[in-house]
Amino acid sequence: MSEERQVVAEVLAEHERMVAGLAGLERELAEAAAMLTGCLRRGGRILVCGNGGSAADAQHVAAEFSGRFLKERAPWPAQALTVNASALTAIGNDYGFDEVFARQVRAFGRSGDVLIAISTSGNSPNVLRAADAAREAGAGTIALTGSAGGKLRGSCDVTLAVPSSSTPRVQEGHVVLLHLLCQLVEDALC
Repeated sequence: MSEERQVVAEVLAEHERMVAGLAGLERELAEAAAMLTGCLRRGGRILVCGNGGSAADAQHVAAEFSGRFLKERAPWPAQALTVNASALTAIGNDYGFDEVFARQVRAFGRSGDVLIAISTSGNSPNVLRAADAAREAGAGTIALTGSAGGKLRGSCDVTLAVPSSSTPRVQEGHVVLLHLLCQLVEDALC
């Protein structure tokens, strides 16, 4: 087997093991979906944050909720805290990068809202501070992490920890979990 084929086979096998392990998160997925469903039923909003690839995931899932996922429906209020470059740079400049999400949560988050906090390590300081700010506002918190969970695991209401320590596999698992949440919420509300 060529070196390239071996790499492909190993990565795909690792991906399959990670996806199979997501079945162990059925209870946590149900809790997170119920939290999001309740939030939207009460007229709340969904806030989402993360860095790097997790920032892209935040934008992706906010678009699925505010646009649509699989069903034609009214748009739901969901906002990625990563998309306003002026806010990110102003807050980062004036208060430090650790505050870029927390400050926005304090501005937009209310009791009954939900924050989806995405961090592959579970230790991103700005994501941890956002979770703290959400709890202070009375918002629910859902963490998406890797298998270790980091500090984020203990600071959120529900943790969806992808069963892998490989950053690429964790990020792949996050996309699967976010799509599952979208489908579960749509099924409940539509």
